[in-house]
Amino acid sequence: MPRRRPDRAALAAAAAVLLATATACGDTGGLRSAGPTPTAITPARLWPGLTPASSPAYDIDEVERETVKSVTVPGDDIRAVDPAAIVRAEIAANPDDYTGAKAPYRETAARMADCASGGDRARCPVLEPYYWDLTGDGHEDLALGFRQLPGPLTAVRVYTVEGHRLVQVMAWEDAVSAVELAGRSLVISSPSDLARYEYRLEWTWDPEQRAMLLTHDEMVRTGGGPGGPRTPGLPRRSPPSVSPSARPAPSPSGPAGDR
Repeated sequence: MPRRRPDRAALAAAAAVLLATATACGDTGGLRSAGPTPTAITPARLWPGLTPASSPAYDIDEVERETVKSVTVPGDDIRAVDPAAIVRAEIAANPDDYTGAKAPYRETAARMADCASGGDRARCPVLEPYYWDLTGDGHEDLALGFRQLPGPLTAVRVYTVEGHRLVQVMAWEDAVSAVELAGRSLVISSPSDLARYEYRLEWTWDPEQRAMLLTHDEMVRTGGGPGGPRTPGLPRRSPPSVSPSARPAPSPSGPAGDR
């Protein structure tokens, strides 16, 4: 026999019995009104007659995915790949940015010599690599950062291994305050022009696009101490130049040999 909703008359009778019982037993433990229920407010759509846009206004390269052709992956082990070799491959593929007469990041290219054995590691623009399963395939991926010198920018890249090849699945440059790994997401914090606010961009692995997609772009309040007020949801004011996971992620493993 199918279950049915209780009859409204039966509910009313039951309520009357409860009320009579509460009155007979005195006020202690009785039902009390919590006051008027606030009216639910639904989102109001503005300009309903506006013709929907059919294409984006800005090209922000939602999917950053390309094979790094000049770097091999011995044994499909991403830890066997030299992070500096990856950066050198990017420099070689983008001479206008790194080696041309007017290249803005010529100092980055010049300092790559310090990344080699015997060089001044303090001057090497390549940051410590981190290894983490961002794609969820059970294998480690590589989160790599390097300084875009002499400016204030830091380049952040994510690489995975597919078909025995190294594949870049995320790329971003910004003035970076912090980078966090949380689950299948990478969160980049950047300073804002507003005091006590910062931008947070969250990139999350998308199995359909086979790339890290920008899933959250917000401005949050950082002042007021722990638990202070936050103001999420405000978009960046211009096209490009993440809410962290609620559960803290374990520390990612460092470079090969640190395990």
